[in-house]
This record gives sequence, structure tokens and C-alpha cells, in this order.
Amino acid sequence: MSLLATLPSMHAIGVNYDTGLRYDGRDTHERFDADVARQDLAVIANELRAPAVRVSGNDPDRLEAAGEAALAAGLDLWFSPVPMDLEPDAFIAFLADCAGRAEKLRQSGRGEVVLVLGCELSVFCKGFIPGGTSGERLAVMADPATWTDPAKVTELQAGLARWGDVQQQLVSAGRGAFGGRITYAAGMWEDVNWDLFDIVSVDAYRDAANRATYADELRARSKWGKPVVATEFGCCAYRGAADRGGTGWMIVNRSVDPPALNGAFERREEEQVEYLYALVEEFDRIELAAAFWFSYAGFGLPHRPDDPAHDLDLSSYGLVAVGDDGERTPKLVFGKLAELNGKRS
Repeated sequence: MSLLATLPSMHAIGVNYDTGLRYDGRDTHERFDADVARQDLAVIANELRAPAVRVSGNDPDRLEAAGEAALAAGLDLWFSPVPMDLEPDAFIAFLADCAGRAEKLRQSGRGEVVLVLGCELSVFCKGFIPGGTSGERLAVMADPATWTDPAKVTELQAGLARWGDVQQQLVSAGRGAFGGRITYAAGMWEDVNWDLFDIVSVDAYRDAANRATYADELRARSKWGKPVVATEFGCCAYRGAADRGGTGWMIVNRSVDPPALNGAFERREEEQVEYLYALVEEFDRIELAAAFWFSYAGFGLPHRPDDPAHDLDLSSYGLVAVGDDGERTPKLVFGKLAELNGKRS
């Protein structure tokens, strides 16, 4: 059954799968292998009982390989290229190329293919928020002064307005190459003209700062009369990670070699389980159409249980922990999501 087969009742939860983001001198899935990805996607379909997978990354060949594997596993595919550090003309051209690849997968007729035309482009790409790299722009977004200092607020608003101006160009390029439904994975701060898209999608992280307004913010997106989807939600597996939501991964110091955690953090896998249950309850209450847990694994964040200072898996949102040797170890939330999906399928 399609992830969006019925409304308003949300069914089983989808899963994000990272094929690798190359940016700031790193690759989040450096050892990507198409055969191993095929095994992972079979696990998502058969063990996690997910109806759909959002396959993301900025290597088109990897995206296409994982997309083929997802459809072969019986999953609906949300094909999600994520351009990084590109100017608007360049990221529109990149996404148009990926749209053509998505159309080829859609034409195979093996399952629904939804094209996700980028992710949080205002921060991941250039021309909207101050900063030459995605890391610098993320730092701007994390700075409280960005949201309180009048001059910085004005600068931010002007940048986000420029993002609004390129949306029509982006959608035109996507529809020119792809014949299925399209959407965009928006940050909760982004103003999107959803009249251009078929599905309203948002990376919907709840944290301590937005807990009181979170449900209302999501519910407000139903005003377009289109399905509303959480393209990402999740948290890391350490005490207090739920309060950090989408910034929970920012606990790694990459200025040292090897990268290390920037403090002492207590592993607490129950944190993810509680977050899963709490947000699915919210999604049901506001009649969200679908949601995708972020993510299957943090492939570039190895689990080192005997080396707490370098146990980078603590900064991962993964359902499985990945060792230095690539071995996958399911976390507590893995079984709970599988159980939840079994009841909701």
C-alpha cells in the first residue's frame, strides 16, 4: 500500500536512507556499495516493515543505484537529491538531471516514485544565507542573534526572499523531466510556495525550543489542501538528545584528528524510542499524511563502545549503529519501529 494511499490516517512509518553527502571535505557514506545498500533496503522493507524509503545524497549514480534497489525490495521510492554548496543555476541544473533519473525509475512501473526537489536549499546551497560553506551557514542559523538582532533578521529575511524567487524555476525544471508527483524537503524556517508542488513536505524536528508550537506549525501546513509529510523526524541516542532535535548531531569536534565528541554524553537508546512514540502520536493527532524516520544509519559516525570519547554514533540518528568494520547493530528503536509498523501496516 502506498505511503499516501489513504488520508487522513497515517499508516506505517517510512525511513530515510543516506547514499552519501559530500561537503566540507567529507562524505557521510564513504564506503557506499550498491550490493550492501541493496541488503540495507531489504531490511527496511522486510524487517522494519516500512512502506517507503526516502533515498538521499548528492551523487546521482549512487542515488539511482539505491533507488533501483528500493523498488526491487517493494518499497515506494522518494528520490531525494540533495545539492550542497551550489549557486542557484548550478543546483537547478543538478536537480533537473536527477529528475531525469527519477523518471527512468518511475517508468519501470515497480512502485510509486516521488521526486523530492532538494532539501533545505536555503542553508545547504549558496545565495540565501550568509556563509561560503554549509557549515558556516548552519552556524549562522544556530546563532540566536540571527533571529533577534534586527539587522541580522533583515539580512536573513532578504536571503529567504531570494530563495522564494527561484522556486518557480526549480519546479519548472523538475516537471520538464519528471512526470510523477514532486515535493521539496523544507526546513521549518523556510517559506515555500506549496501551490507549485503536489505534496507539502517538511523536515519536522521537535526540540525544547519549539515543543509548545510544534504541532500547530505542522497543522498550519494543511491550509494548501495537499498531503502534509514529515520528510525527516528523529533524534540521537543520548540523554538530552530529544531536547536538541535537529541539532543533536552537533556534538562532534572535527577540528581534532580523529574527530571526537565535544563533551561527556550518556548513551540512552530509550531517548529515540520515546521520541518516536511521542511524535507519531502528534502526527496522528494532527492527521499528518506520512512521515520518515531519520535515518537508517549514520554511516560516517562509527560506533565505538569501548572508546566513549570517539563513539561518534552518539551523534547519529540511525536505527542501526555502524562499526568501523561496517557491521550494523540494531538499536532499541529499530525493534520498536518494526513493531509499530507491524501494527499500522
